[in-house]
Amino acid sequence: MLQPGMLYLGTSRKPDDTLDKGEYLTLKYGNRHGLVTGATGTGKTVTLQVLAEGFASAGVPVFCADIKGDLSGIAARGEPKDFLLKRAAEIGLDPYEFTQFPVIFWDLYGEKGHRVRTTMSEMGPLLLSRLMNATDAQEGVLNIAFKIADEGGLPLLDLKDLRALLTYMSENASALSATVGLISKASVGSIQRELLILEQQGAEHFFGEPALKVTDIMRVTPDGRGTISVLAADKLMMNPRLYGTFLLWLLSELFEELPEVGDPEKPRLVFFFDEAHLLFKDAPKVLLERIEQVVRLIRSKGVGVYFVTQNPLDVPETVLAQLGNRVQHALRAYTPREQKAVKTAAETFRPNPDFDCAEVITTLSTGEALISTLEGKGAPSMVERTLIRPPSARVGPLTDAERAQVMALSPVAGLYDTDIDRESAYEILAARAARASQQAEAAREAETGTATKPSRWTLPGFGDDAEPTQTGPMGKPTRAGTAAKPRSAGYQRETVVEAAMKTVARTVASSLGRALVRGILGSLKR
Repeated sequence: MLQPGMLYLGTSRKPDDTLDKGEYLTLKYGNRHGLVTGATGTGKTVTLQVLAEGFASAGVPVFCADIKGDLSGIAARGEPKDFLLKRAAEIGLDPYEFTQFPVIFWDLYGEKGHRVRTTMSEMGPLLLSRLMNATDAQEGVLNIAFKIADEGGLPLLDLKDLRALLTYMSENASALSATVGLISKASVGSIQRELLILEQQGAEHFFGEPALKVTDIMRVTPDGRGTISVLAADKLMMNPRLYGTFLLWLLSELFEELPEVGDPEKPRLVFFFDEAHLLFKDAPKVLLERIEQVVRLIRSKGVGVYFVTQNPLDVPETVLAQLGNRVQHALRAYTPREQKAVKTAAETFRPNPDFDCAEVITTLSTGEALISTLEGKGAPSMVERTLIRPPSARVGPLTDAERAQVMALSPVAGLYDTDIDRESAYEILAARAARASQQAEAAREAETGTATKPSRWTLPGFGDDAEPTQTGPMGKPTRAGTAAKPRSAGYQRETVVEAAMKTVARTVASSLGRALVRGILGSLKR
């Protein structure tokens, strides 16, 4: 059953239900992406576990999300339960061995895994706009904000940094609009409100430092097995837009950081995108186009992307065309949309003359799927009705104690669990404003003489009995011992805000040659 360079997925059946042959995914084509679909309760999670175990055993690191908590059991040795042994005997899997796999647990909230963070600067305006469901006007303001930050040496690390920059932009909207484009105070205000909503939804846990390094999800153990990174997503799914944006950001980071490797003998990383419909739902056209571009090009970086969802219609056709390895579990066809989904799924397979694909999709049992993978010179294999093999690790969740033990022995233990708050845009802008305020106060004191005289209340236009007046030019009274100084027409004292704005402007001008460069999805290029 087990062959070098191949992942055993299960055993196909003939029309009379007798066993036919083993069905495999060729490692060489593992970076040609894939799709796992099927209705709730048909076995998608177990299939995802089987694929993750197979890639990890072959030395390929894996990243996947654990939506219901069931996938955490992959870190524990499997148990010889009756239904597993029955399936192994049914498909002729001998020997059927149980084992556990090297796992790193991650969690945006730091509760069921190591903290996962990124910075505002690394995420970029496009993905942040997606996270906020921003309008075109708001997205334009965010692009201006990131341009000012990138060119002005203002690190945007967390929510308070972006808030401080937006406040600065609002206070200086008229002056900035003349050089960087229209800045609407109303748009800035609405963005500030959206940031507050994100904070209330827990997004502040996601932004900050230390930021996740993609090399930490691409680890290989000393015995040659790939590490499986499991993202605890049960709580994260309460905010599905944050979930989808986070995984898209991580995919973008991989695309920007990894070098070109062409078509390796096995992938450098396999990325499972569970509940994939959350990525594409209500996404603007420009974002869909860039997702398609990333999926198409990331293959040459050695990364395989596998979308897991209920309905093949959840994935746009342009992305669907990039997915070479297909696993289709049962679909129901009670509504017109469901019937269309069954037809779409059937038409994406290379036909098998032994059965009607559209008919079989609606009658598949739990743990059974239609499978077509790339073979030969990269052509799709004929679709086969297949019984999925049982996993080698535990089917079901870990206990809290078991999870804590895995985290304590993790190779990244202690690296991401403590927040770091270094100097960034918030502190820089606050310091500049404070300096400008001090300079303005010093200038005001020097002009009025309050630096050497005790200050007291006066009423402009009503004189000052403590100081005799003298007559100056045009017969106007002046303070004793001083002479009236004419001012040029239109002169106004520089305000604190203007002084701060000039300071930032000088910084921007001196660092234009050091502006940060962003990639397809707005993530920073290193």
